[in-house]
Amino acid sequence: MMIFMITLGFFLTVFAAMAVGYIFQQKSLAGSCGGLATVGIDKSCNCDNPCEKRQERERIAAAQENMIDVKNI
Repeated sequence: MMIFMITLGFFLTVFAAMAVGYIFQQKSLAGSCGGLATVGIDKSCNCDNPCEKRQERERIAAAQENMIDVKNI
């Protein structure tokens, strides 16, 4: 049981140190490998006709890209 407590304490210490480092860097989360685009896949489902939920998400995203942001004018 003592080995478990030492190991748990070690992992909690390392986890807390990583969290503090992340907070002080103030960076947004980002992937390390570039995702599926690096291997030539445009979308994760890789199907010809996406489902209705995905079509709706793509429609909303396209509509938001065309909107004018009055905060930045």
